[in-house]
Amino acid sequence: MRIAFFEIEDWEIPYATNNLRLTTNDSVKFFERKLDKDNLPQERDFDIISVFVGSCVDKDVINAFPNLKLITTRSTGFDHIDLTSAQEKNISVAYVPGYGDNTVAEFAFGLILTLSRKIYEAYDRLRETGSFSSEGLRGFDLAGKTIGIIGTGRIGCHMIKIANGFNMNVIAYDAFPKEELCQQLGFKYVLLDELLANSDIISLHIPYLPSTHHLINANNVSKIKPGAIIINTARGAVLETDALINGLNSGIIAGAGLDVLEEEGFLGDEKSFVLNDKEEGHNLKTVIQNHVLIDMPNVIITPHNAFNTQEALQRIIDTDIENIKNFAEKNKPAYPVARQ
Repeated sequence: MRIAFFEIEDWEIPYATNNLRLTTNDSVKFFERKLDKDNLPQERDFDIISVFVGSCVDKDVINAFPNLKLITTRSTGFDHIDLTSAQEKNISVAYVPGYGDNTVAEFAFGLILTLSRKIYEAYDRLRETGSFSSEGLRGFDLAGKTIGIIGTGRIGCHMIKIANGFNMNVIAYDAFPKEELCQQLGFKYVLLDELLANSDIISLHIPYLPSTHHLINANNVSKIKPGAIIINTARGAVLETDALINGLNSGIIAGAGLDVLEEEGFLGDEKSFVLNDKEEGHNLKTVIQNHVLIDMPNVIITPHNAFNTQEALQRIIDTDIENIKNFAEKNKPAYPVARQ
């Protein structure tokens, strides 16, 4: 089989090559750049392609690889892959179901602490002015506060464990609640509106699906407990940007910690999009709103970095290799994405 990796780091190249155990009839190519319809390689006769979250494997990309049999993504989310087009061509899609249960949860709590104790504001003031004054930097304890976890998958469950360590009260919402977890981890399930109304901190840990698009939106943002802070380390589009800004401006939401944004791909490459007239299909209002969020003093934004530890990346590449080897041997990846 011919295999291509995109968005690959230098250290991953020898590791993947050694662990794939290629035969003389197999070959593998590595590309540092992302894969999308504007960044197609000259060679396209690959049976398997492996991508990361910066790539966009849409219908045009899928059609550009005539021999394609498997798409693997080195991520838990797979909304950057056109599953319908892949299924129409009988192409399997695989993902990494769990690599950063603790990794992402730890980062989310880092955002919580940054907001609750005004850590960045204190650091930035000291660096810029040299002032040791603590005026205006009063925060609040996490102990005794209620945290609402939206999504009780692997990462959500780890969030609950950490929250218990801070002596927080934990409530959760999940479209498919697992009641046995309540007794194991010490929390209770509630309806979404009840979670919004009672949480001092709301943290999102759900995949991006049609059913979760703008789960927090203009219709329910007013139901959020006044003064709550919201954390999103999941996917940008589960939180409606317009609703978030309105909530922040009205004071309903006291602060936000965001590792993901709607239109974050556009935000990272604005110059290229403008120069090459690639704005079709993008919400330019949301792009402008992202800049508004970046400038807000009570908003912390990081560049989709919650996954980024050496340990997590090692687990990701190991699982990706497992998907590829399993497909080569059994014509089925170890962790296939269920057909939609």
